[in-house]
Amino acid sequence: MPDNDLPLRPVTVITGASSGIGRELACLAARRDEVVLIARGGAGLDALAGDIRTQGGKAHVLMCDLTLPGAVGVVMAFLAAYGLRCERLVNNAGFGLVGDAHVLDAAGQLASIDLNVRSLTQLTLAVLPRMMARGSGGILNVASVAAFLPGPGMAVYYATKAYVQSFSEGLWAETRMHGVTVTSLCPGPVNTGFLARATGGKRSSEATFLHVDVAQVAAEGWAAFMKGQLTVIPGLANRCVIAITRFVPRRWLALMVYRRQSGRAAFAAARS
Repeated sequence: MPDNDLPLRPVTVITGASSGIGRELACLAARRDEVVLIARGGAGLDALAGDIRTQGGKAHVLMCDLTLPGAVGVVMAFLAAYGLRCERLVNNAGFGLVGDAHVLDAAGQLASIDLNVRSLTQLTLAVLPRMMARGSGGILNVASVAAFLPGPGMAVYYATKAYVQSFSEGLWAETRMHGVTVTSLCPGPVNTGFLARATGGKRSSEATFLHVDVAQVAAEGWAAFMKGQLTVIPGLANRCVIAITRFVPRRWLALMVYRRQSGRAAFAAARS
């Protein structure tokens, strides 16, 4: 336990750090910062922390399910217990389910709102006042290209990412003159465990020109975060597609997205 008279040590806190984009972001953060790694499972976190320590970095592990009531309080208590303050927050944890909203399990869809929206917001609001007061800090929210599109076939997930994007844009305007940065990372398709979870454990074999390597997604996101940029969409193809969709009627977009999501759902059903 730290001496209460010592100043709190600045750290970067990363949620969903055990795999995928979160793991890559944690590795980048650990090159310059002491990090706190948060996820539900322990094996992946322990392995990542070990890798970081082997390379001379400092890492703390907190196993915590952020969808549970009081989870953010557990995070803040953990930081206080080890004499740490959140200098940078990476809100990466999130998940979604593929299928029509009326067919999918309601509890699972509500749990995605709890993680993607409620816990992200609550954790941000827990650390932001102190960042504003000292005039330093940053928040990186992992949204998605889904934030810019209607989402039939993953309606709840797309809606949560639209919230993350809008929330990030609002915070950016509120904090930009106070030394605090807010960045929204909006990846397109990435080969991580996300899609396997979304389709019930069946990973789609689709390979499109929109796919971007997870390391590239993290690198572009972290670079934009360090520069204080508002929004970053990794991959030229993804940026072009989102630019084009601004000129397409929303109902057409909804039908196009639904066709693609229906294909994913059919793939999962065929493999089940």
